[in-house]
Amino acid sequence: MPGESSDAFSGFDWIDAAARGREAAGLVRTLRPRPAVSDLLDLASNDYLGLTRRPELTGAAAEAARRWGAGATGSRLVTGTTELHTELERELAEFCGFEAALVFSSGYAANLAALTALTARDGLIVSDAGNHASIVDGCRLSRAETAVVPHADPEAVRKTLQAHGGRALAVTDSVFSVDGDAAPLPELAAVCREVDAALLVDDAHGLGVLGAGGRGAVHAAGLAGDADVVATVTLSKSLGSQGGAVLGPARVIDHLVNAARTFIFDTGLAPAAAGAALAGLRLLRAEPALAVRVRTVASSLHQGLTAAGLTALRPQAAVVSVQAPSADSAVRWAADCRSAGLAVGCFRPPSVPDGISRLRLTARADLTDRQIGAAVDTIIATAPVA
Repeated sequence: MPGESSDAFSGFDWIDAAARGREAAGLVRTLRPRPAVSDLLDLASNDYLGLTRRPELTGAAAEAARRWGAGATGSRLVTGTTELHTELERELAEFCGFEAALVFSSGYAANLAALTALTARDGLIVSDAGNHASIVDGCRLSRAETAVVPHADPEAVRKTLQAHGGRALAVTDSVFSVDGDAAPLPELAAVCREVDAALLVDDAHGLGVLGAGGRGAVHAAGLAGDADVVATVTLSKSLGSQGGAVLGPARVIDHLVNAARTFIFDTGLAPAAAGAALAGLRLLRAEPALAVRVRTVASSLHQGLTAAGLTALRPQAAVVSVQAPSADSAVRWAADCRSAGLAVGCFRPPSVPDGISRLRLTARADLTDRQIGAAVDTIIATAPVA
């Protein structure tokens, strides 16, 4: 009968086979709840500037919740926009050098909005092979033709755009999350302008780290505020809070308000997160040395690891990628680091497009030189034999 369970058949039996396949491949993911206070030295989170526990942010979050409530209460177009949201958007756009900004509940939602609302079925999206999953999903949802081009290759972008000849958008991370390398933004912008294409840059890993005072990679490239350039950012990395935003010309932002489904139909960002993000932005403006410090920490980690013979890519922002001999050894290496008191990220196939497993370290501006040295020593001491 409908609604009755059956021991003989289940519509989700296929999940068991999928789980066995993941286990056989060593790709099982598990949740590891962290305590409020931990003895681990953290090189795994994206709290690049060390702001998430600053009293200015936690206090602003608490005050926003007391004043505006625990939730946004609805979508941004109904009751989910507070004066706090518009204040954050205004200051974020001004700081990053754009005409306007629009805040979303996450950076993922911001990318989906930009890619689905700024393209069309008869248009083309040219996407870098190393782009984040949110960009990949946005391309799929856009229903536009999508061409994936080799990583950080402006010439491949040029050839693809020229072959299309119609409405087009090129999209790239500014700093790629796996290896921490930077996109050639000035060259990509020049290529787009040859054929009147637009450029969308996900600056999630650039904001707070690159550019004058941490204004981001787009600002550093001299493209902020340009009529044909749009950027997305997260509020959950350098700004120590949660959420995302799209930055660009006012007409683009107005279009997103009217056309972006992840804006129109999603509940607005919680006031506490908006308040914390605004406090983080103001701290960054008041303490521009934070951006310099996080780059210094990343460079120190790289120098210490490569001096010991490990293969680590030179960081161009806050991410330091250290290659491992295999997927299994990367997992063991990360576990051994954790046992020794150090939390690091572990990236392996299928999360890495090149098939090379690695530890992913994230520099933080609040790390002391002693902590940097301890982290380097731990990674070296636990390194697997190739």
